[in-house]
Amino acid sequence: MASNSIKLSLIFLLIVFITSKAELDKLKETNMTLYFQDWSGGPNATVLQITGHQDHGPLSFAKFGSVFVTDDPITESFDKNSAEIARAQGIYVTSALDGKISHVLISIIFTNEEYKGTTLEIQGASPQFERVREVAVVGGTGKFRLARGYATFETIHFDLAIHYVVIQCNVTILHY
Repeated sequence: MASNSIKLSLIFLLIVFITSKAELDKLKETNMTLYFQDWSGGPNATVLQITGHQDHGPLSFAKFGSVFVTDDPITESFDKNSAEIARAQGIYVTSALDGKISHVLISIIFTNEEYKGTTLEIQGASPQFERVREVAVVGGTGKFRLARGYATFETIHFDLAIHYVVIQCNVTILHY
């Protein structure tokens, strides 16, 4: 009797392994454009400076050692009133002595119906004053499980008076 249950357990494990491997064999490519709605001031700021900040002054993006935390809404189009599809949550650290490089650690957490709960993990050295900045997509969960690829960031709108920036993010990933 114990012998039969062991055989059934082994067959079950073999079926689970084969099914799991079959899912991993279907590598897909996904391309998407996302819009980060970034507010660095005011009562509804989505970016806050944690270190290196002067009281009541502008944020110090170019000061070595400055650390920022962010929770930007991500929309489906440039318009800040378009549908929110995700949040960009993470940190930026000005990591170059001359202030030109920011190290980016961002989780894109999808909130829309299609990808709800799915994440993408972005990491890399971002030359923050370049027109287009490229960083790595180093992982993902849910529908983007085991994602790898790259993302480019381009500031497409900047309004200093109201501390508002729109950053277009183009993502190309391979995932299972």
